[in-house]
Amino acid sequence: MKKVAVVTDSNSGFTQQQAKEAGIYVLPMPFFVNGTLYYEDIDLSQEQFYEKLEGNADISTSMPAVGDVTDLWDKLLQEYEEVVHIPMSSGLSGSCETAIMLSRDYEGKVEVANNQRISVTQKQAVYDAKTLADQGKTALEIREHLERTKFDSSIYIMLDTLYYLKKGGRITPAAAALGTLLKLKPVLQIQGEKLDAFAKARTTKQGKNIMIEAIKNDFAGRFQDPEGKNMWLEIAYTKNLDAALELKKELLEIFPDREINVDPLSLSVACHIGPGALAIACCKKL
Repeated sequence: MKKVAVVTDSNSGFTQQQAKEAGIYVLPMPFFVNGTLYYEDIDLSQEQFYEKLEGNADISTSMPAVGDVTDLWDKLLQEYEEVVHIPMSSGLSGSCETAIMLSRDYEGKVEVANNQRISVTQKQAVYDAKTLADQGKTALEIREHLERTKFDSSIYIMLDTLYYLKKGGRITPAAAALGTLLKLKPVLQIQGEKLDAFAKARTTKQGKNIMIEAIKNDFAGRFQDPEGKNMWLEIAYTKNLDAALELKKELLEIFPDREINVDPLSLSVACHIGPGALAIACCKKL
């Protein structure tokens, strides 16, 4: 019997195909679009999602059904001794808390890591978990590592529009109208639990510079690694791959010879910020 199965959700950005190649398991996140249930990367692709979002469809996120979670664990425990489950940040969804509650019925065979990450940084945590599992670590040891290192990451996101924050009730219509009038490009931050305001830019170029400086400051200050030699550097985007690849070129001028991964932002984030967003993220290497 194999030792530890690594499970995450599609908020990590893992597609089903990527998960298969990496030897991990991904719960697809459910979405309601005009009242119809869809699952990310099962019957709702990135392209279909943005088509519906920009067509003003009523889209809401949901948590994986309890039965879907426990059915997957039960199936995996026929093949593996233990499961380590890495859901999206507990500060952004109740799915982590629900999984922790469900795991109590599994007598220590399922460990749920409250890793407080999402998207590309969550994805890296999953890769780290798989590496540790392959090294023979137990599910408990992997969970403890992920929780100990959960704040060793940052994401900075520049929005192209305030429309979707207003639509979701995350800013007032008056603030959205003023921001649109001034052509503001807000830069948000995810560092641990919440999505917080970080800075305001007047142009895309200024927004990118703010994010780059923030990452450089994190490298030098928080991580005591000015050149970022022991850091992963990542870019995420919503429906603007060309802009993301251009940003990668700019980052490579500052951090040459680096491997910089470029991934679409998971749909749960895209739902609230809309198309045209760009993000720079970093996290400490294992």
